Amino acid sequence: MAVEIVTLDSPKAGALRRRAKPVGKITPDLEKLVDEMVVAMKAAQGIGLAAPQVGVSRRVIMAELEDQLHILINPRIVKREGNELGNEGCLSIPGIVAEVPRASRVIVKGKNRRGKGVVIDASGLLARIFQHEIDHLNGILITDRADPSTIRIIPPDERIEVASTSG
Repeated sequence: MAVEIVTLDSPKAGALRRRAKPVGKITPDLEKLVDEMVVAMKAAQGIGLAAPQVGVSRRVIMAELEDQLHILINPRIVKREGNELGNEGCLSIPGIVAEVPRASRVIVKGKNRRGKGVVIDASGLLARIFQHEIDHLNGILITDRADPSTIRIIPPDERIEVASTSG
């Protein structure tokens, strides 16, 4: 059965507010979860996804930018630099966009899907995606970080355009 993206009104929405559990061994079930998450993210035209967004409390994220897919298991930000405001949307809160403050550059450590340690030095939109998805692993949503005055509801016919330009 394929995974589905959990929204705030979903029965599995509790996963969006809990701290996700660390991944131990890379198992066939975990590999299947990652594959299904990639399919779900692409089907939703997203650029990032975290396991809690599909109702699974595990520390797994992915980000795709410029046709490069990054899959990180047990990711953690080890360094942050700079500050910037940027528009973000969220697949788990469809139709909402908000200005969210983020570091402009982050260094993220974790493991790839094969269990090998990786370090990614990310800036700009990729840094924003990693911060957004790691927030999901800690039960934090964009509405928690955004200035409430910047939260906007996007009409359905404009959502694809906004989603493709926000993190």
